[in-house]
Amino acid sequence: MLLRAWKRVQLKQSHFNRLGSALLLGLVMLLAACGESSGNQANTTSCPSVNRLNGAGSTFDNPLFSKMFTEYASTGCHVHVNYQSIGSGAGINDLLQNVVDFGATDSPMKDADLAKSKNGPIIHIPVTLGTEAITYNLPGISSQKLKLTGPIIADIYLGNTKYWDDSAIKQINSDLSLPHTPISVVHRSDGSGTTGIFTHYLTDVSPEWNSKVGYGTTVAWPVGVGGKGNDGVAAQVQSTTGAIGYVELAYATQNHINYALLENKTGKFLPPSLDGGEAAATNVTTIPDDLRFFITNTSGDKSYPISGFSWVVVYQNQSNAAKGQVLADLLWWMVHNGQQYAAPLTYAPLPDAIVKQDEAKIKLLKCGNSSCYKG
Repeated sequence: MLLRAWKRVQLKQSHFNRLGSALLLGLVMLLAACGESSGNQANTTSCPSVNRLNGAGSTFDNPLFSKMFTEYASTGCHVHVNYQSIGSGAGINDLLQNVVDFGATDSPMKDADLAKSKNGPIIHIPVTLGTEAITYNLPGISSQKLKLTGPIIADIYLGNTKYWDDSAIKQINSDLSLPHTPISVVHRSDGSGTTGIFTHYLTDVSPEWNSKVGYGTTVAWPVGVGGKGNDGVAAQVQSTTGAIGYVELAYATQNHINYALLENKTGKFLPPSLDGGEAAATNVTTIPDDLRFFITNTSGDKSYPISGFSWVVVYQNQSNAAKGQVLADLLWWMVHNGQQYAAPLTYAPLPDAIVKQDEAKIKLLKCGNSSCYKG
């Protein structure tokens, strides 16, 4: 009887030993998982107290940002980013008014805008690269059948060319039956980096546009009707027979809108594409230290002429150290891990040379006397 009792005690001890080992193993695995999770974050130090950021601006970026920020919230410190796709001009204004933690723009800020800052220097960080499609609504003429040149587009937006069977358009589209349909010009109604890229291109290819209109996120349009955001322009073109408009490529492909082949600087007619954007970026001859530059109408057979970078703009001096650290971590992730989401959404991943320059810019963000980025 004593022997049976002793065996029962031994069995219980063995059970508790196994339970203790299982608990210990579980604790080790939990710690390892936490380490792997934080490893997805560029900054592997402990998480700051802030777990939310606010940004606003570019509609050009919105399809990519929506994917990036959803993925980012599931990694590392689980920081959530509230991004408002309200146009580059509004995003810049919100940054200048301290409404958001970062702005996003497809057209670099001009000196006059930078001078409005009440919080010190503003840093430009390229985060993606894309192309703009010249979309049209012409029944019977499918996508990538219509050819256009820069001077023709400029004349359309100046109001000089009014019908689709204009002689200049017919000359390079002899294989198409172009209708005598009025051209309905569609442009952005809001401050827009997409407009900045488009109008910068027009200043390159048309002396008349350069002298009469110029470039910027907003311009005095000679003709046409406005749509708010890339989605607004896309909708206007879709609903109007004879319409022409410019949108970021993702909006054209997602909405199944026809778009033209555009003549580049070497005389090649190309569709907007990832390859065309990457080629345009590769053929830029000079990149300034502040990373404010355009890549429209660059040389090279494969360069698509209406290509451009898009930037996140932030204050160099961050008044809230915890938020500054979170912001620096987000930017680092966007220009590294986040680039994997670009190509599936018709954006081009950043060139390696730009990533290196981005790294240097992110490290310039100051939280007090030290860099915000701790990775």
